[in-house]
Amino acid sequence: MTFQFSYLHVLIGGAIILQCACSAKGHPDNNKQELLKLPVVTVQQLDTLMVKSYVADLQALQNVEIRAKIQGFLEEIMIDEGQAVTKGQPLFRINDAELRNQVSQANALVQNAEAEAETARLEETRVKKLVEKNIISASELSLAAAKVKSAEARVQEAKGHAENARIRLSYAFIRSPFTGVIDRLPFKVGSLVDEGSLLTTISNLDAIYAYFNVSENEYLHFMKSKEENKPSLNDIGLTLADGSRYPQTGVVETMESIFDEKTGSIAFRAKFPNPDRILKHGATGKVSLTRNVADVMMVPQKAVFEIQDKNYVFVMDSQHTVKMRDIRANGRMDQYLLVADGLQPGETIVSEGIQQIRDGSVIQPRYINQAFND
Repeated sequence: MTFQFSYLHVLIGGAIILQCACSAKGHPDNNKQELLKLPVVTVQQLDTLMVKSYVADLQALQNVEIRAKIQGFLEEIMIDEGQAVTKGQPLFRINDAELRNQVSQANALVQNAEAEAETARLEETRVKKLVEKNIISASELSLAAAKVKSAEARVQEAKGHAENARIRLSYAFIRSPFTGVIDRLPFKVGSLVDEGSLLTTISNLDAIYAYFNVSENEYLHFMKSKEENKPSLNDIGLTLADGSRYPQTGVVETMESIFDEKTGSIAFRAKFPNPDRILKHGATGKVSLTRNVADVMMVPQKAVFEIQDKNYVFVMDSQHTVKMRDIRANGRMDQYLLVADGLQPGETIVSEGIQQIRDGSVIQPRYINQAFND
């Protein structure tokens, strides 16, 4: 019995030892399999074109409201919505019967005033002859001369009223102030329009202004840049609301003289040709300014994380161990961050999956090329 019990213990002990040995051999392989396979990139220093986009508000060269200057019934509409018109082309006609009557009355008043003036001049001549013959006193001549001046003044007043009547009559026939495109027509023929009623809007779409705001920091950086590093203001791009690229390039013409107190930005104005009239007043888009940047290091934004307002990346050493390192950025470009300090060319950083690792982790790297190096 004793021998059998001891033999049984030997067998159990041997099995335990064998199991432990197998476990010990298998542990390194399990650790190796558990290493995270993450994409990494090599930091490079290169010259590149930096493209900065700004949201832009598109406006026509001219966008003018056409309003009625007189009250009356709209008798004729000579154009249609969306129609292209030329300068001086007739647009609307308002009933002018009452205005024509006023012109006739004003002309009659002019004739009446002129007749009274002529009567006064004849009277002055008659009085003058009587004074020369000492029939009446000289004061009568002075009185007659004053009456002539008064009558002539009434003539000028009447002519002024007549001119105003003719001007108001001209308001009944409305013409286009410049070549452009007609907008919506809120009134129909027969409508009663008041003085100041909006009849339509006309836009000159031969070219388009693009207004965009630049922050004070970007503005100062731009002004302080060397001439060869400044953005090109004579060849800027425009991206439309659907994401497509506008085929024509624009030119920055001017900027405002003051910063907006609320936004801290200053507005630039660019001009784009619009030969096919694709661009419309009130549309939106994004303008792109391009400038040369020398010896710049860029890292993917996915590789960067923030802790207490500081930017960090995971730098991998030759043993595939990652370490946190803070970096200082001086700008962004699309999906990349421009690094001013904290990294050296040739160092390798983790480009994605940074939320899965921590300082001191060992990874299995998968080397990739950055898009701007292709």
